[in-house]
Amino acid sequence: MWHDLFDAGITYGEKAVRTVVVYLALIVLLRLVGKRGLAQLNTLDLVVMLLLSNVVQNAVIGEDNSLSGGLFGAAVLMAANSLLVRYAARSDWLTWLFEGSPSVLARNGAYDERQVRRLGLRRADLDVAVRHQGGDGIAETKLVVLEPGGTMVVDLLDGDQTADKNDIAALREQLDRLQLRLDRLAAEGAPASRCCGGGAEGPGAAE
Repeated sequence: MWHDLFDAGITYGEKAVRTVVVYLALIVLLRLVGKRGLAQLNTLDLVVMLLLSNVVQNAVIGEDNSLSGGLFGAAVLMAANSLLVRYAARSDWLTWLFEGSPSVLARNGAYDERQVRRLGLRRADLDVAVRHQGGDGIAETKLVVLEPGGTMVVDLLDGDQTADKNDIAALREQLDRLQLRLDRLAAEGAPASRCCGGGAEGPGAAE
């Protein structure tokens, strides 16, 4: 039993090479598929993702079913990913190579049909993204961008943007100033009211 747990069946050097090569190959494949695969994961995409791990499993582990081999492969995978992320963060070129660049899907309230078709998206996908970010439709947008990570960023027209904390604070400040003016006017008008009332009662009292 102990032999099966720790006998990798292949050398650890070969396992490291297999893991890194498969990791890089999957990055390239996902890069070729494009940002749509990350932005809108439909049923077909989900099936592909689930099967993908099984397809490349043997390419990573070879004939190794040992515990130590699996843990070693996991460590190599995490180390490779950590190094790549660190280097990509320091280099715009590497970031573009592995992630791509943002794609403009709509501008000034109009779809970029060529870009939408190229990425395999639908107008309905953009409409949903607009509604999720406070708009009612594509006509209310200045810009809709699909980021390399698959996130859709919607820039609404100034009049259609949802109020934020700064807007609410400014509104409260205006209401406070208005209330202060009303209180001041009420305070200035109170003595005049009493004076007029007293004058009206004077002749009546004399009679």
